[in-house]
Amino acid sequence: MTAMNKPEQPQQKKDRANGVIVMSCLAFVVGMTGMAYAAVPLYDMFCKVTGYNGTTKRVEQASDVILDKTIKVTFDANTASDLPWDFKPVQREIELKIGETVQIEFEAKNLSKKPTTGQAVFNVTPMVAGAYFNKVQCFCFTETTLQPGEEMKMPVVFFVDPEIVNAVETKGINTLTLSYTFYARQPSKPIAALTVKPGETDNKL
Repeated sequence: MTAMNKPEQPQQKKDRANGVIVMSCLAFVVGMTGMAYAAVPLYDMFCKVTGYNGTTKRVEQASDVILDKTIKVTFDANTASDLPWDFKPVQREIELKIGETVQIEFEAKNLSKKPTTGQAVFNVTPMVAGAYFNKVQCFCFTETTLQPGEEMKMPVVFFVDPEIVNAVETKGINTLTLSYTFYARQPSKPIAALTVKPGETDNKL
């Protein structure tokens, strides 16, 4: 005769159920942590593509539609405390036709005695208008390095999408503010080229 399995006691069933709950909770926490890390770059990409949260859009070509209606754009410039630069717009504001492509300039000066590198983040207010503010060219697309005491003019080429007058949430907007903040960062390191001294060979025997 074979021994019959003893039925599980109530305490054993309870312990097993608790173990399943604990493992499920751990799996949920790990999964949510992974999603949180992935959400940051995905959210940033979403903002840049859609203009959500006041993030301007990057485009490859200028608008081919210009309306007989103007809008005012003001400019704001800031630097983080870890970047010793004087950073400001050359013009505080302009008035342009909606759809017209224009170029404005900011200027920065390195006030320190060593080379420093920064990169700008930006947004547009009112934030609902970010999707209609299109940049063709901008210093904020790349990092900027200034030598000690160096000054630099930095252009921005942009236009306001004519669709801004049709959208319910933006049709009454008459003024936009383009704001930049420069933050310090470590300069990107170029790929080192392999150099070979005269009379030497790069082949190792």
